Amino acid sequence: MKYTKGERDLSKEVMADEMLREQPVVEYEGVDIERADKVVMKGASFRIMPGEFCYLVGKVGSGKSSLLKTLYAEVRIACGEKAYVMGRDVLKIKNKEIPMLRREIGIVFQDFQLLQDRSARANLRFVLQATGWKNKEEIEKRIDEVLAAVGMENKSYKMPHELSGGEQQRIVIARALLNKPKLILADEPTGNLDPQTGYQIVALLHRLADDGHAVIMATHNMQMVEDFPARILTCKNKHVV
Repeated sequence: MKYTKGERDLSKEVMADEMLREQPVVEYEGVDIERADKVVMKGASFRIMPGEFCYLVGKVGSGKSSLLKTLYAEVRIACGEKAYVMGRDVLKIKNKEIPMLRREIGIVFQDFQLLQDRSARANLRFVLQATGWKNKEEIEKRIDEVLAAVGMENKSYKMPHELSGGEQQRIVIARALLNKPKLILADEPTGNLDPQTGYQIVALLHRLADDGHAVIMATHNMQMVEDFPARILTCKNKHVV
């Protein structure tokens, strides 16, 4: 069977997309993490694939947050055999490359970290403008898309203090989605929420994984892990198992 040039080009694009989907978004082998000259983690080895939901569990002080922070280069890796995040070698990453890495990752914080002097929509607009978006129509369209994705399209005019904890966390998740990241990191995203609201947030994160985002969620709430089963990585005795 013969193909036209357009059909061949389309076939190549499809093959490239399939190859990209098969590549891990995170690949660590033998990674050591140190903080303040103390060993936090030794020999961490794991892979996270596109669209995978993974819990990171462990006691307070077991290294969960430090491990997450190495993924966006806030904490630098002491040494390791391999450490790739979104195809970037974070063992050798240069400071000028870190902003581009972070643009490809969505981060959900426990304490929200919303700007208190502006509305939810203005918080999202600020992030897009800070990451290089110029076209006003495209900015507002993208804000509408992420607000709809988290069910907050009718409350975007409110200031953070006018929103409940669960609503603020939904805005934080919307903020994490702005630049269409393939990887979302959620560090104890339900820690400051009541159980019912926490379950809603975890359900939302699982839906995002179903939509193709890889999600790593750090938590110590094992009941929630049991109720929303997924792969589990455990930080224990300075190792990931």
